[in-house]
Amino acid sequence: MVERAGTGAVAVAPGVGQRRRGSVIAGVAVLLGGVLGFHRLVPNWPGRIGSLIESFLPWGGLLVVALLVVALVRRSAVALVALLLPVGVWVDTFGGLLLPGEEGDGRELVVVQHNVSDENRDPAGTARALIGSGADLVALEELVDPQVAVYEKSLAADYPHHVVRGTVGLWSKHPLSGEQVVDIKPPSIEEGWSRGVRAVVHSPYGEVAAYVAHLPSVRVGMGGLASQRRDESASLLGHAIAGESVEAVVLLGDLNGVVEDRGLRPLTSQLVFAESGFAFSFPAAFPVARIDQVMARSATVGHIRTLPATGSDHLPVVARVALE
Repeated sequence: MVERAGTGAVAVAPGVGQRRRGSVIAGVAVLLGGVLGFHRLVPNWPGRIGSLIESFLPWGGLLVVALLVVALVRRSAVALVALLLPVGVWVDTFGGLLLPGEEGDGRELVVVQHNVSDENRDPAGTARALIGSGADLVALEELVDPQVAVYEKSLAADYPHHVVRGTVGLWSKHPLSGEQVVDIKPPSIEEGWSRGVRAVVHSPYGEVAAYVAHLPSVRVGMGGLASQRRDESASLLGHAIAGESVEAVVLLGDLNGVVEDRGLRPLTSQLVFAESGFAFSFPAAFPVARIDQVMARSATVGHIRTLPATGSDHLPVVARVALE
């Protein structure tokens, strides 16, 4: 209803303004639901915007909550109905991660993945924390002198088998063989950069090819997400794993990307990842994303969780890998 005031101005009835505000909220809700459900359709240019959005998809749940609060304050039925779309998409995509996960059948390896940081001032304390997890396998990145010698000494009693190549390493309670460097160096990086290693773990449940990798870092700036090197390295790693002759594979690493990020498709297209648990691992002071990953082939990755902070800027993550 529109009334003409005495001054000649046009006044809009309160109900009309309320409906307009409800329509705006509803439009935003539909847009948010579309992004959550069809993020793969968002172009990756300019600035790899698609990958950037995918890096923070779980946090879309907070936007849903914020819109819900506004809709309730505005008492907009239209907005509340529209919010069913993003709520449903978020629950379908991430709801399973809130569940505790199923118990395994005993054919499991407990694995820990941790970027220990090349600036870690307490490598011995970090090693003790990782030993306390009871893991069968421990993968570490950013191993530099003289800290690497501390890890080797501190972990030796509990993990008698280990391999270190470049700045990455694997410690195991079970014998290892076939240790070798995995070349994941992008062409634009200088020689001497070595961040991939592979070894066969002779576990009680059969042989497992274990890969430890640290993909190049990404940066967020005015031009968007700088992830070209990370994407190239992921492609090289994916090619190596695709050619792996051992059927069972476990990948442990700081991949500098979340599993929803299309830049990791060379890996996520052929490997499974955690069925439950968010396990945000970076940065340790206020984790906003899990970039430390556990993935597998011919196996299931169960619930993934973080361990308490160490001297690193990453949190360790631990998961159970059930072999098929």
